[in-house]
Amino acid sequence: MTMQAAAPGTTTALTVNPLLDFSGLPRFADFDPAQIGPAIDSLIAEARATLAAVTDPATPATWDAFVEPLEDATERLGRAWGMVGHLNGVADTPPLREAYNATLPRVTQFWTELSQHEALFARYKAYAASPDYAQLPAVRRRIVDHALRDFRLGGAELKSPARERFAELQDRQAALAQKFSENVLDATNAFRLRVTDPSELDGLHADALDAAREAAQKDGHEGWTFTLHFPSYLPVMQYAAHRPLRERMYRAYSTRASLNALAPEGEAGAALDNAPIIDELLALRHEEAELLGYANYAQVSLVPKMAESPGQVMKFLRDLAARARPFAERDMAELRHFAAEKLALPDPQAWDLAFASEKLKEARYAFSDQTVKQYFQLPRVLDGLFRLIERLYSVRIAPDEAPAWHPDVRFFRIERDGQLVGQFYVDLYARESKRPGAWMDDARSRRRRAARLQTPVAYLVCNFQPPVGGRPALLTHDDVTTLFHEFGHGLHHLLTRVDDLAVSGISGVEWDAVELPSQFMENFCWEWEIVASMSAHVETGEPLPRELFDRMLAAKNFQSGMATLRQIEFALFDMRLHAEFRPGGGQGVQDVLDEVRREVAVVVPPPWNRFQNSFSHIFAGGYSAGYYSYKWAEVLSADAYAAFEEAMAQPDAPARVAETGRRFLDEILSVGGSRPAIDSFRAFRGRDPELDALLRHNGMVEASAPEPSHA
Repeated sequence: MTMQAAAPGTTTALTVNPLLDFSGLPRFADFDPAQIGPAIDSLIAEARATLAAVTDPATPATWDAFVEPLEDATERLGRAWGMVGHLNGVADTPPLREAYNATLPRVTQFWTELSQHEALFARYKAYAASPDYAQLPAVRRRIVDHALRDFRLGGAELKSPARERFAELQDRQAALAQKFSENVLDATNAFRLRVTDPSELDGLHADALDAAREAAQKDGHEGWTFTLHFPSYLPVMQYAAHRPLRERMYRAYSTRASLNALAPEGEAGAALDNAPIIDELLALRHEEAELLGYANYAQVSLVPKMAESPGQVMKFLRDLAARARPFAERDMAELRHFAAEKLALPDPQAWDLAFASEKLKEARYAFSDQTVKQYFQLPRVLDGLFRLIERLYSVRIAPDEAPAWHPDVRFFRIERDGQLVGQFYVDLYARESKRPGAWMDDARSRRRRAARLQTPVAYLVCNFQPPVGGRPALLTHDDVTTLFHEFGHGLHHLLTRVDDLAVSGISGVEWDAVELPSQFMENFCWEWEIVASMSAHVETGEPLPRELFDRMLAAKNFQSGMATLRQIEFALFDMRLHAEFRPGGGQGVQDVLDEVRREVAVVVPPPWNRFQNSFSHIFAGGYSAGYYSYKWAEVLSADAYAAFEEAMAQPDAPARVAETGRRFLDEILSVGGSRPAIDSFRAFRGRDPELDALLRHNGMVEASAPEPSHA
C-alpha cells in the first residue's frame, strides 16, 4: 500500500493510505497501524504549510483567506487522528498501541504549537478589531471569540522559557492520560476468576452463567470464568449468594491499576499502578494553571464552561448534597435493617451492598433486574429507540453500509424528507480490546463549503453483554437507559443545522451543558408507551406487563438519595482535587477523597479501595474539574423534560408533544455551540432553569425524609 496522498478532499484510489482519504466514510477495512505515522506526519506538514500561508502578511485577514483554509487543514488532521483514537479505544492491539503512542507526541506538539502561534494569535486579534468582524454573522463572531479565548488558554501570551515549558506540559499530560487509560484496560483484562464448584454460583442467572461458561471454554478451561468487564462483574455483585465470591470480585474491581490489586502482582502490578500517574498529572495541571496566571487548574477548566468559579460549583454540589442526605440516610438505614433481618448480614460490607439492595428491591417491589432483563432484547430496544427519534424529530433511520472495525458493528443513516442528515456506527458489546464504559464520538462533523454540505457521522459505543447461548443480547433497564443516554449525545451531533465546523453539533458547546441532550433522552425510558413498544420476552415474545412496569416505576427512585450522594462524592472530589492540590503539599489524593467521603457519603468503602486509580473520566477522559457537569446538566435536562410532561398532560397531548419535540430540536439540538447554552435553554423553556424538576424526578421532594419503613 503506497503512502502517496491525492489532493485534499478529492476521491482517491484504494491504494492511498486510508487515513489520507477524506472523500467519504473512514476505510476501516483498509487500515493498518503501520499507516499511522506516515499519514499523520503528512497531515501535520500540510497543516504547518497552511499555517505559514495564512499568517503571511500578504494574506488578507478575512474569513475566507485565513480562517477557512486553516480550518480545512486542521479538520483533515483531526479526522485522521480521530479515526486512530477511535480504534485505539475499541480495537486495541499491541501494534496499534505502539503506533499510537509513537505518534501521539507529534500530534500533541502540533496542537500546542498552533495554540501558541504568535502570528496567528495576532491575526485573530486584528481580525476581531476590524470592521469585517462586526459584519460577521453572530455564529462566526462566536467562533472568533472562542479562538481568542483558546489562544490564551493555550499559552499564546507566554514568553520564553514559559512558552516552551507549557508545550512540555501538554506533551507529558497527553502521554500520561493515555498510559492511565491503558493501565485501566490492561488491569481489567489481567484478572480472571475461574470457578469449578457449582455451589459457589448459587443465585446467578442463566445468562451470566452461560457467558461465564463460554469465557472458560474460550480460555480452554472447564467450569466458569468471571472477569472485571462490567457485564461479567455486575451480575456477580447483584446475585451471587456466595459471599467470598462477591468479596474477591469487589476487591479486584475496586483496586484495579493500583498496588492493592489482586492481579497482576509484583513488577507487572507496579507497572499498571496509576497512583504515580495521578500525582504527576495533578502537579503538571497545577503548573499549567500557574503559567497561565490562575491560582489552580479548576479555574482554568471552568473558563470555557457555564459555571463561573470552583466555589460556585462546590456550593451547588453541597446544596444538592444537603437536599439528598435525608433520603440517602433513610436508604442506608433501610438497607442495613433488611440485610440484618433477612440476609443474616448484621454488618454489611461494600461487597454486600449491591446484593442486599437487589434483594431488598425484590422484596419490596416483587421484581428483579434479571426479571426485567428478559423483556429487553437489544435488537427490539434499538428499533424502539429509532422509532421514538423518528416521531420526535420527523426523521427516518434506516440501515446503511460501511466498512467497520468489528463484525458486531452496525451502521445506519438518518434522513429527513429523503435527504441525508447524518450517519452513525453502533458498537454495543464488551470486548477485551475495548476500553470500559459508554460514549459517543464524532467521525465527521457537519460543515458547508460553498454549495457542498458535509453531513455528520458519529460513533456510538457501549459495553453490553454479547449474545450467549444462541439468544439475542439482553439488556437490563439500566443498560436501556445507557443506550438512550449515548443516543442523546449522538442526536446532538447528528441533528445540528449549523454549517460552521467549530460550533456544529457538540463542538463549542460548554462542557457542563453537553450532557443535557443525553440525560434528557433517559427520561423516555420511563414512559409506558415507549417501554411497551420495545419490550418482548425473550422466550414467549410477550410484551412487558403493565403491572411489572408499574412496579418498576414505583422502584424508579429506589435508593436515589444514595445514588445522588455517590455522584456528588465523585464531583466534589474532582473539583477539590483540582482546586486545592499543591505539589508537595500535606494532602495526598487519598486524603482529599477521604475528606469528601466524610463530608457527603453515607457509603464509605474499605480503606484499601482505590477507586481513583480507575477514574478515567477525570484522569484520561476530559472531565478534569468537570465531573460536576453530570449533575449540573441534569438540572437542565430534568427541567427540559418537564416541558414534555406538561405537553403530555394536555387534552391534545399528541400535537403538544410533537410541537415540544420540534422546539427542542430547533432550540437545543440543532443550534450546537452557535450560541451560549443558557440562551438555548431559555429559548426552549422561556425562563432560567429550576431545580424543582430534578428533585421531583429523583423522588426528593418531601419537606423532610420520612422515618425508615423496614421491609
